[in-house]
Amino acid sequence: MSRINKITVTVASVFAVFVLLSFGAGWFMLDYALKPAADARDMGLRYRRMYGEYPYMRHWVDSLNKAKALRDTFIVMPGGCRHHAVYARGRDARGRTAIIVHGYKDSYVGMLPLAKIYADMGYNIMLPDLHAHGLSDGGEIQMGWKDREDVIRWIGVADSLFADSHGRTRIVLHGVSMGAATVMNVSGENLPSSVRCFVEDCGYTSVWDEFSHQLADQFGLPSFPVLYAASVLCKLRYGWTFGQAAPVRQLAKNETPMLYIHGSSDGYVPSEMVFPLYNANPVYLSPDGKYRHFNDIWITPGCIHAKSFHSYPRQYTERVRRFVGRFVR
Repeated sequence: MSRINKITVTVASVFAVFVLLSFGAGWFMLDYALKPAADARDMGLRYRRMYGEYPYMRHWVDSLNKAKALRDTFIVMPGGCRHHAVYARGRDARGRTAIIVHGYKDSYVGMLPLAKIYADMGYNIMLPDLHAHGLSDGGEIQMGWKDREDVIRWIGVADSLFADSHGRTRIVLHGVSMGAATVMNVSGENLPSSVRCFVEDCGYTSVWDEFSHQLADQFGLPSFPVLYAASVLCKLRYGWTFGQAAPVRQLAKNETPMLYIHGSSDGYVPSEMVFPLYNANPVYLSPDGKYRHFNDIWITPGCIHAKSFHSYPRQYTERVRRFVGRFVR
């Protein structure tokens, strides 16, 4: 074998090993990131955690359960998976409804403290379990991308359940972390006129950006080659890529009002992500379509990931009430 052929074979062998190792690492990352929580269906554990953080919630949840007001509902998604949500009717809702969407490896239980904000305002509340979370079926976490399609179906359920005497609903979608990414992804779709505004709390710009940050933060690794390989595998296995799942691009198509909330000390979804999100959608149209108004943004001082409400419950409640009350009447 000539010297040139030996070099060619060596380079090809090294490249083949590199590709195999890259895709092996990518497969591990994909499984690590999108595997559902082992305790996903342990609602007792999740209630204990929630009560530990928000002790006052026990009385409210107990009163709802005693009145049989907090109800379960299930729908079958087009892919055949059975998805779960809980809901409660408001005391003076008149069609006003909040759909509150949980974050990564959480469930509807974690959103009950935020649901209470809306219930105290008299709203109907609906809290879905996303795909592969809580009591919803599913084998993989969808990172808010395919979840957007599921949440749109829950909007249809809410429209049917909660219509007022004139057949109307007025809906706010409120999400935290991956739930915030979900509602931002929803915002870029063609939605019914019943959707009046959004609240996003500490969502990420894209799955690519978030996974790139986590890869560096947890493992000290660059994006290349592992993230590239994992994204290709995600496309082959689940039908979407990390770059495709980008709330920041969905927001560019949205003209519905949105409140942006993010902790200034968030190291999990870096605080600076909120600024490209806001700049992608800084204004909304007035109901008559003639005027543009600036959306609201609140950076909560010193807050880590998804703890803005926990750290500033009174201010958080007041800001949400004031913002949402302008559009859901």
